[in-house]
Amino acid sequence: MATAQNSARHRDVLVSLRRIIRAIDLHSRSLKQRFGLTGPQLIILEALVELGECSITELSEAISLSLATVTGILSRLESRGLIERRRDDTDRRKVLVRVTPACDEVLSKAPTPLQESFISEFDKLQDWEQALIISSLQRIVAMMEATTIDATPMLVTGAIDDSAEHTNGSGAHGQPSSAAPA
Repeated sequence: MATAQNSARHRDVLVSLRRIIRAIDLHSRSLKQRFGLTGPQLIILEALVELGECSITELSEAISLSLATVTGILSRLESRGLIERRRDDTDRRKVLVRVTPACDEVLSKAPTPLQESFISEFDKLQDWEQALIISSLQRIVAMMEATTIDATPMLVTGAIDDSAEHTNGSGAHGQPSSAAPA
């Protein structure tokens, strides 16, 4: 039987988790409404600016997303004129991608991805505080039986790839998605 103190702790944990989920969702929605970009699109564009022209495989590895997911997101960005793809001159099998001047304009107005703000604040913590947070979050993941769910190091809600558009509001693993598709 749970004591009143335990009930308050349960509530505090659940409220904190909900606030984290909500913060991610609100940031994703604001980004989409204000700039017409999803979190994964913004991350890809910023990575391309940093990397310069590169292969899709190199981009995929740099941002820890599958090649198929990156390719789908690039198609959307290309249709908006924010990136260009071309065949490599020396190896015609390789597709290279780069940002366009239109991308530079969009990025100059867009905020940084939410995880960059998190990382900046996380890096300010002492080592023991970082280890405590990691341990606690890993324990919560295990308690929620979510250890087998595939996740990328990206703070976005819903599906990251184009499949969100075709799942009638369901995101990854059939879970409800409140974010716009990538």
